[in-house]
Amino acid sequence: MNLDKLKDLESEFLAMYPEGFKDETFFPKIQKFNPQKLEDFAKNQLKKENFSNPNLLIEGFFKTVQKSVMVSLFDKLKLKDAIASLNSYEKDMLSIEIYELLYGNKKDGFEGLVEFLAQYNLAKWTIISVAPYCINRHSEYFIKPTTTKMVIKYFELQDLVYKPKPSFEFYKKYTKALDEMKSNLDDSLTFDNVAFTSFLKIAIESDKSDIS
Repeated sequence: MNLDKLKDLESEFLAMYPEGFKDETFFPKIQKFNPQKLEDFAKNQLKKENFSNPNLLIEGFFKTVQKSVMVSLFDKLKLKDAIASLNSYEKDMLSIEIYELLYGNKKDGFEGLVEFLAQYNLAKWTIISVAPYCINRHSEYFIKPTTTKMVIKYFELQDLVYKPKPSFEFYKKYTKALDEMKSNLDDSLTFDNVAFTSFLKIAIESDKSDIS
């Protein structure tokens, strides 16, 4: 991992925006993203007691995905259609995988959800990672493919090969690397994990633009 590059990006970014993402001059559109509001919504929709009612839980899962501005509209519509086609047994199975992912055996839940959604061509990083992030946005990461590939290449992360199909092994290794990077940055850039990875994306793109 090239931490020198990371610290250089941090210095350049904070020189322009001293308060990080809280700086009022930093892209007005960023204000549309309210991580605390999203967390509160997700925790209400995906609370443990809702898992006793698979229909309610699956509806809450979809609403959480729908609420997230990070997931594409196309994938939201595909997920809506897939859920509408599920029978009672399939909803039970899906709710079990979601429970394990959020509150039980994370590895089993992650792999189970990937396998379940693969039947509908929906085993995508954005859909798999959005609920864990919403529930635990300081410890879990939302994985966006373009940003992930960019981060791996730019910071020279070893033993990490991105693949379109989500895998728990990759998620575990990649988030460990992100945790190390985050620990080396100012709090104004790491108050939320999506804000942190957004900083990485924006700073890398800006650096590449300056070079070209």
